[in-house]
Amino acid sequence: MISQDNIFLEIPCLTEKSQALSGVFLAKRWFKNADRRYLVESLQKFVDFNKDLFDFLGVVPYIEGSGKNVSLSFRSDRFIGVIPLRSPDNGKQIGDFVVRPRYTSATDQFLEYVEIVNLLESEIAPEFKHSISLLSHNYLKPPFYLEAMKFVKLLEKAIRINWRKFQTTTKLYRYPKSQVDWKKYIEKEFDPTKKLLFPCHDNILSKLHSEFFELKYVYSIAKSEINSVRTPQHIKYQFQDIFAHLDDFLYEFSEKSTNELYLRYSDPAVIKELKKQGNKILNGSLEETTAWRIDFSLLFERYVQYLFGQISLAIGATQLNNHKIRQYPGVKPPWSLSYLEPDIVLMKNELDIIIDAKYKSHLFNLKSTTEELKEEHRKDLHQLLAYTIFTRSENKIGILCYPYSQQYISELNYFFPFSQIGSKILLVGVPMQKSKINDFKKLIIENISKIEVENLA
Repeated sequence: MISQDNIFLEIPCLTEKSQALSGVFLAKRWFKNADRRYLVESLQKFVDFNKDLFDFLGVVPYIEGSGKNVSLSFRSDRFIGVIPLRSPDNGKQIGDFVVRPRYTSATDQFLEYVEIVNLLESEIAPEFKHSISLLSHNYLKPPFYLEAMKFVKLLEKAIRINWRKFQTTTKLYRYPKSQVDWKKYIEKEFDPTKKLLFPCHDNILSKLHSEFFELKYVYSIAKSEINSVRTPQHIKYQFQDIFAHLDDFLYEFSEKSTNELYLRYSDPAVIKELKKQGNKILNGSLEETTAWRIDFSLLFERYVQYLFGQISLAIGATQLNNHKIRQYPGVKPPWSLSYLEPDIVLMKNELDIIIDAKYKSHLFNLKSTTEELKEEHRKDLHQLLAYTIFTRSENKIGILCYPYSQQYISELNYFFPFSQIGSKILLVGVPMQKSKINDFKKLIIENISKIEVENLA
């Protein structure tokens, strides 16, 4: 179990403002050499000293108050992860700052994240930053079994292509053939019975080659990780049939230990991908104790695209993901945008639906009226409304998706009386939990059907 002595603070992602840590408490607990007459200066020095790592994790510190009433709080944005912090007084490491997923399991805080990434089959991997080691070491590392799961799934694809390579073997012939190993021949040519036996090198195309032996070695590491106590039980269960199939295929293969899988230009595409993933596993022990983060905003965008992909199939719509709306060539300022890129566009009959996914905390602050929330929401609405002008259909709606702990939907209608033109926006809360996917799809399909009926009336 991890010691709380190693944790400076732990907050969930999408926190607008964390609990306030008083300057007196921080001086007593973490900054023991700080002059308590100048607590504001000490906190500012601490923030400046660790700025690069706070920026890496997307954490914004706020210093409020003065004198002995000064306090420090934090805002978290799009990333989860862990960074090590140091005291500005002596540079000594004091503890780790943790931004955890908002949805956690009693047994594994990364369970929901892993299930979604596994569902998407998308490359959303941890990013690492060179830093001092985490005090929490392996306890707060990213879920390594996820990398092992990716490797096993890629290996399952790779064995289908029957990957073969030329292997050099030595065989005795009664005549000189191809490349003769004259050194070995001389050692035994004095024997009359072996004078006409020539050891020759043959190049044989075989699936039993050294590079696959190295892949089997990495497979053993990945299999052990998935079957370890660190992996949730239901994930282990999902992979047992795959292991049985792979073990049967690899039965004839030897294992060859390696520190790196070398990528070759001639390798098939799936083998290159498999080797890259294998190197992540081989290097995992070196990366797991440094500062790391996972971009949940990208995960959320891909997840929303997946959900609406399922919905578009159910309602018979055409879906475009990240389709670029390009600017015409011409003289333009260097800061102008070359293209716009809506996350999703659905087209069905005479109805166009434009969907934009924003990984922001608005629905977790439904009763808050801060100017920051209003301004961010205004930007999101303006962006979505701008996308809607590029579709041909007269019937169009926008869907603005924010993450939420449960499914949520609210209809926002805007109307301009001078032109008699209105716009309909659905504000949708998307639960990032695999178990709630079917209920969410049902809710969205029902609302789209309702809008279609209204347009026909």
